[in-house]
Amino acid sequence: MKNIKAILFDAYGTLFDVNSAAEKCKDKIGNKWEGFANYWRTTQLEYTWLRSLMNRHKDFWKITEDSLDKSMKAFNIDNSMKNELLDLYKVLSPFKEVSEVLLSLKEKKYKLAILSNGTPSLLKELVKSNNLENIFDDLFSIEQVGTYKPSPKVYDMPISKYKIKKEEVVFLSANTWDVSGGGNYGYNSIWVNRNNSIFDNLDYKPKNEIKNLNQLLDII
Repeated sequence: MKNIKAILFDAYGTLFDVNSAAEKCKDKIGNKWEGFANYWRTTQLEYTWLRSLMNRHKDFWKITEDSLDKSMKAFNIDNSMKNELLDLYKVLSPFKEVSEVLLSLKEKKYKLAILSNGTPSLLKELVKSNNLENIFDDLFSIEQVGTYKPSPKVYDMPISKYKIKKEEVVFLSANTWDVSGGGNYGYNSIWVNRNNSIFDNLDYKPKNEIKNLNQLLDII
């Protein structure tokens, strides 16, 4: 890829492991922890899309809590664990290669930013808790436009701020619908396929598919 000026990352599932909160409680939750974590994530995303369609916006933290309530009921998890799980969600663990790859990209003088459904305060805490606060030029939150991905309004924020062309941006996400959202907007979207998944049919083919962020360094 040539003439790339900015590299944008989705946060949840791409840089940070959304299952890590439940995994840290697996001794209490038991063998169902992974199914519970996946259900929580799926419900969380469904709520963002449904609320966008209904024009009934709630911020991502409130949606995270609402989706947790449903998930705990579905998996018969005692409500006494709610606050612990929410606190752990604020400080999700990054995937193991993230820090090293980001430092390498920073040295190459790219603009680096997160583009996420997360609230500004959530993103700040997430980055700070993982010692990444000096890496990113910006933390773009959908709260700036009041609607969730994959609305084009979300993907337009970095373009408006940086005054660059869409084709000068690389966007990475582990979520196929997010890759398609950014790609259909005009980004060079790369799919971080960490789990050997199948790509959705949403009128976009990723520019590249990688298994982890280390492989990005071979492309950029």
